[in-house]
Amino acid sequence: MPLSDETRAKLKRVSTATLATALFKRGFRQQMIQDVHPLHPPGGDSMVGEAFTLRYIPAREDLNTLEAFKDPEHPQRKGVETCPPGHVMVMDSRKDARAASAGGILVARLMARGVAGVVTDGGFRDSVEIAALGIPAYHHRPSAPTNLTLNHAIALNEPIACGDAPVFPGDVLVGDGDGVIVIPAHLADEIAAEATEMTAYEDFVTERVKDGHSIRGLYPATDPRNLEIFAAWRKEKGR
Repeated sequence: MPLSDETRAKLKRVSTATLATALFKRGFRQQMIQDVHPLHPPGGDSMVGEAFTLRYIPAREDLNTLEAFKDPEHPQRKGVETCPPGHVMVMDSRKDARAASAGGILVARLMARGVAGVVTDGGFRDSVEIAALGIPAYHHRPSAPTNLTLNHAIALNEPIACGDAPVFPGDVLVGDGDGVIVIPAHLADEIAAEATEMTAYEDFVTERVKDGHSIRGLYPATDPRNLEIFAAWRKEKGR
């Protein structure tokens, strides 16, 4: 089932930290993609989109020549032209940033096509150029060599590992300044709803703490009086 506009809007306003807690409560412990970082400081809404996956395997020298890019079915090139708008293109680069997963031209094409973001556990070339584009982009570190040097693009839209997290096509990726988390597709609606409620309470707690209140009985909410104060706060704030 496609991600609804309502759920997408909710996820744009919650943090990966809050989502990680909601997932942890359900027994999910490996959903955060490890060692990926935004190319530019995120501001405003979080990156949200369904996963469209690309998998790399180690390069084989007789197959990985520049001639490979002439093939319109080359998985990397085909993926750039077929990743649906609103989705996040996420790449399994075997956590190897010695060669690029993609570069500025391909990411610019994804942006022009309306893709919501791009993620790799490897590296991007033209990283300064990509950062200037404004599209949410996450990688391990910059990498100038072409992907053909070490990576062989082998498959599109199948289950992958990215930064030690399992990613299935259609799973929902959310990215902010802390990184990228993967929400199993069938849980997206309920996780978004719960995280929205959690965010309201966390904002209330933050405000109280900044005003000098102790976290005892407040975080977590073990004192019923704090819940009464929270209810009044929500009414006042329209939350």
